[in-house]
Amino acid sequence: MGVGREVTRRSFLVAGIGAAALGAAPRAGAGARPADPFTLGVASGDPGHRGFVLWTRLAPRPLNDDGLGGMPRRDVTVEWVLARDERFRRVERRGTVVARAASAHSVHVELGGLDPGREYWYRFRAQGHVSPAGRTRTAPSPGAYGGPLRMAFASCSQYEHGYFTAYRRLAEDDPDLVLHLGDYLYEYAPNVYVAGDMNVRHHAGPETVTLANYRQRHAQYKTDPDLRAAHAAAPWLVVWDDHELDNNWAGYVPEIPDPPAPQPDMRARRAAAFRAYYENMPLRRSAIPRGPAMRLHRRVRWGRLAAFHMLDTRQYRHDQACGDGFKECPEAYLPGRTILGPEQERWLAEGFRRSEARWDLLGQQAFFGQRDADESVRKVTNMDAWDGYAACRDRVARSWMRGGVRNAVVLTGDVHAHWAGELKLDYDDPSAPSIGTELVTTSITSGGDGADSDPAEQPMLWINPHLRFHNNQRGYVLTRITKEAISAEFRVVPAVTRPGAPAHTKARFVIADRDPRLHLEYLRPYTGPALRSDAAVIRDTIARETDRP
Repeated sequence: MGVGREVTRRSFLVAGIGAAALGAAPRAGAGARPADPFTLGVASGDPGHRGFVLWTRLAPRPLNDDGLGGMPRRDVTVEWVLARDERFRRVERRGTVVARAASAHSVHVELGGLDPGREYWYRFRAQGHVSPAGRTRTAPSPGAYGGPLRMAFASCSQYEHGYFTAYRRLAEDDPDLVLHLGDYLYEYAPNVYVAGDMNVRHHAGPETVTLANYRQRHAQYKTDPDLRAAHAAAPWLVVWDDHELDNNWAGYVPEIPDPPAPQPDMRARRAAAFRAYYENMPLRRSAIPRGPAMRLHRRVRWGRLAAFHMLDTRQYRHDQACGDGFKECPEAYLPGRTILGPEQERWLAEGFRRSEARWDLLGQQAFFGQRDADESVRKVTNMDAWDGYAACRDRVARSWMRGGVRNAVVLTGDVHAHWAGELKLDYDDPSAPSIGTELVTTSITSGGDGADSDPAEQPMLWINPHLRFHNNQRGYVLTRITKEAISAEFRVVPAVTRPGAPAHTKARFVIADRDPRLHLEYLRPYTGPALRSDAAVIRDTIARETDRP
């Protein structure tokens, strides 16, 4: 092509080549037409070696209280086009799809029959307007490794707590694939969940409990230009955590079983949240919800290089033991407790048994490895994480060992801080061999600016020697996956309460093939203030993971 990949991609992101037309757009003054319906941008997702899903939703007035985005209550025809180049000179496919009023005028174009392992560009046209363009790609052929995979993963973007600068920096880091591991949005009414002294932005509408509420909230988040840029940069694999529905929900149990104000029952609220989630995400038809149920766990293969096992740790779990939060709780170790549900546990074990991938990666929401917050013989762990379902964690770890998984890597969100650790069967024995690795991304904004952390002065690392790294700034994780190794960069931005901050790498670890240990390659020196007491640091860690103040 005569232009390097990096130059081409950055010119696409910065200059917005995607604004070029599907066809000649009407000239100014040529006649009245509706307002631009593409305020929510475009997205793609769930890539296979022969295709992917293209997504958009029409919403000229995205914050309307009825959740319908200012669209008429009738179906609208939308044109789409897929090309092999960003200037759309080599069109691969084109067609039309109906954006149905009953689905909030969202569209999902599920394509197949494409070439493996290549980039494509796409866009839409409706009501005289052309959408921005997005870039997507297919996975390599099932028997091929393909080149290095640049995969980024992120979690926890509370709109009120800051600007989504980290999404913009993620897009500029040129990923081939993005995993979003939950808390894509937050359900709270304005100023219920406050970071620091005050929130820098505000939610539209009340706490989300109805379909109209959830549709409006999804639309508000996608009005953010940095989030739209991240969606347009690469295909996404998405799974939810709790805030897409209700803080710390478990199965059919809400956070507050008997709320003070009348609300829909949990089945109705689940159905509303799941429907809005599907409407607003680039998911395949297999994920279409059926009332209060939605099949979100799935497996996505990236040739022979990687298998992504995307998990749902909310819909099928038992209720949290001993209440939420960090507790000393014998109930957490009962053998029958599960965070996945029996069917998903069996599905995951079978996937491990059949896997031929070099790397098996679990995309999921809750901290997997043990984190004990007490220096004494007591064990104080987080009941909302896998620590509250210890027997299930043991079953999953043993299933990847029995299945002969070559390299097991758990990718985690939820906790609003970067962590990295090695996984064990026996966390009480420091000499026990490592059987896998966990990489945890911090939040995009949740918790506000945060602060730099000195890894050498972290009591949670002393208490849990299998944990190797912690940092409390905002950001995401960028990985480079090859046959030989995974390199993981913990990317951070210094502030989110003001827009436009740069990003830098706080730490970089390498996981070598067949070596389930973390090898530190780079660590940026600590630049923060003098440290506080060990007890204060632990209290802050616990408080950060209790979303409702």
